[in-house]
Amino acid sequence: MSTYTETKPKVTTRRILEMKQRGEKIACLTAYDYTMARLVDEAGTDLILVGDSASNVMLGNFTTLPITLDEMITYAKGVVRGVKRALVVVDLPFGSYQGNSKEALTSAIRVMKESGAEAVKLEGGAEIRESIERILSAGIPVCGHLGLTPQSINKFGTYTVRARQEAEAQKLIEDARMLDSLGCFAIVLEKIPAELAARVASEVSAAIIGIGAGSGADGQILVLQDMLGMNDGFSPKFLRRFADIGDAIRRGVSHYVEDVKNIDFPSAEEQY
Repeated sequence: MSTYTETKPKVTTRRILEMKQRGEKIACLTAYDYTMARLVDEAGTDLILVGDSASNVMLGNFTTLPITLDEMITYAKGVVRGVKRALVVVDLPFGSYQGNSKEALTSAIRVMKESGAEAVKLEGGAEIRESIERILSAGIPVCGHLGLTPQSINKFGTYTVRARQEAEAQKLIEDARMLDSLGCFAIVLEKIPAELAARVASEVSAAIIGIGAGSGADGQILVLQDMLGMNDGFSPKFLRRFADIGDAIRRGVSHYVEDVKNIDFPSAEEQY
């Protein structure tokens, strides 16, 4: 079991690239608050993403679109305070970078200055090239995101596997090469054929982080609440539940409620 120790060096974008170069798989997870980020970091996670999936798992929205930049920064602040070792990356939310590279830079600068995070993540390829270039020119590390891009759900109309067709697969390859050439240190590939993800990983220098993209990626990422069994309504093929914290929480709270109502809590030993 991998656990945090003070002797483990801080993970940086350079270390992420070095891990790829030496064939060491990169373990990534999402986190959205101080308490969970501290636990995830201590367990040995290499990269923590403050994902716009907070819109779903923290705010209860149906899609990632409603979450704001201010909300993302608030979540990121808590995560950064809880992390000692992992690299912290923050999603730029929908509407904070598309179509306006100046706004993209302003959004990225706000994330870095106000949260203390170490990189930002953007969804898309050639369509957002100018935004990525402008952010990188300011010395801000960028992680790309291709394949299923949830911020474009209204365009796709479905969360099904992407890039099965040759034309879309070819565009994904071209976009990945572009992101790599611009200087993105990593690229998330979401819900695409495993063979395609493995090919991209072999052709670019950036670290390829997969979610539903097979074992050929350089690393893997899952939403924390999903892999801990806290989201019963979500069970895609790629998701493995590594614990059942949701059931443990329900049982613990139910026990607490019962003891309060039966005046078993607090006991004489738990009073002043």
